[in-house]
Amino acid sequence: MDPNIPDTDFDVLFICSGNSARSIFAEALLRDLGKGKFQAFSAGTRPNTELNPFALDILKRNGPDTPVLRSKHISEFQRPGAIVMDFVFTVCDDAAEEPCPIWPGQPMSAHWGIPDPVAATGSEAEKRLAFADAYRMLKNRISAFTSLPIASLDRLSLHNKLSEIGKL
Repeated sequence: MDPNIPDTDFDVLFICSGNSARSIFAEALLRDLGKGKFQAFSAGTRPNTELNPFALDILKRNGPDTPVLRSKHISEFQRPGAIVMDFVFTVCDDAAEEPCPIWPGQPMSAHWGIPDPVAATGSEAEKRLAFADAYRMLKNRISAFTSLPIASLDRLSLHNKLSEIGKL
């Protein structure tokens, strides 16, 4: 474990294909809403080289800290010595359909698919709206996640709650 990363109760990884918008939103939101109880990360199966400018604009307007955010490949979290995740969430359908890697520690996982705002077409305003919608949906799900009484739920109940959150 990296000594520069503080220990928290739960380590959470959000996976998407590009790691330029949805999973980045989820990482930033959990860092903000998790209040130190969660350590949030994001990664992509085919990450872009930089974050989407519309996503960065949404984050800057809504307050979550963005300087530490960067697009990265899931292999960073599969190396020997990597943080053992407690939760792994896919936030796009492409990542959910890919073969699921084996994660040390058998983290709880769920699919929280969100429409891809990067694929939005139309005017700039319509594209911005797609990003705002994705951000709002993830904020609702992460708010529900952070309010779960995780320690008091058995594994099956927790899995069911995580699946329910993915349908919000």
